[in-house]
Amino acid sequence: MKITAGLTPYGELNRQVREALETTDTVTLENVNGQRYIGCGLDAGKTVTIYGTPGNDMACYLNGGRVEVFGNGQDAVGNTMSGGEIVIHGHVGDALGYAMRDGEIYIEQGVSCRGGIHMKEFGKMKPAVVIGGVAGAFMGEYMAGGVIVILGLGKKPEDDLFGSHCATGMHGGKIYLRGAYPEHHVSRNIAVSALNEEDQKELDGYLQKYCAYFGADMEEIKSVPFVKFTPESSRPYGNMYTAN
Repeated sequence: MKITAGLTPYGELNRQVREALETTDTVTLENVNGQRYIGCGLDAGKTVTIYGTPGNDMACYLNGGRVEVFGNGQDAVGNTMSGGEIVIHGHVGDALGYAMRDGEIYIEQGVSCRGGIHMKEFGKMKPAVVIGGVAGAFMGEYMAGGVIVILGLGKKPEDDLFGSHCATGMHGGKIYLRGAYPEHHVSRNIAVSALNEEDQKELDGYLQKYCAYFGADMEEIKSVPFVKFTPESSRPYGNMYTAN
């Protein structure tokens, strides 16, 4: 089913989407112009395809569904999502994947500030964010689990792979980085290491999906070496508090 968003207010548009998904599993939205909360709480087996620019909190609380955007995303894409998949053929704003608990997000281009903040994992729930371009400041801030991949594709020589305060307060999870990175932007509590066999297998799975979604060249991506960030401590601020 196709719905033309145009200038329809976000509340009315989301009502139309919910009603459509009661009788079909796939809805296509055309001419989207900043309407918020599209795909919020979308359940497994349901797909929303978006042409245009969705507004803040797109696919927030995603619950196993799939949202694909042919355009750019704004802030808080995938906010607190608990499963499913988001694919964006463009770039996104701040707080991508805030507190996400499971599922995967693939961004063709870059991400602004605080991507992956408060990501967490438990048991088999392991969220992942794959960024094709570069990332802004505070990437992976307070990260408690999951995986972030930053590829830096199309990066200009004068651009950094990520902004300042990367992985500040990180106490779980992994960040895979392709190529050179600005060491002066890395939090002090972070260990940098080469990938082991298990890491490479995990990374390859995400790269294969990225290449399939965006037509990228796997061999070209892997021709540049990766490193891995992990936290040196699960309590990076432990010395700031009274012992108990």
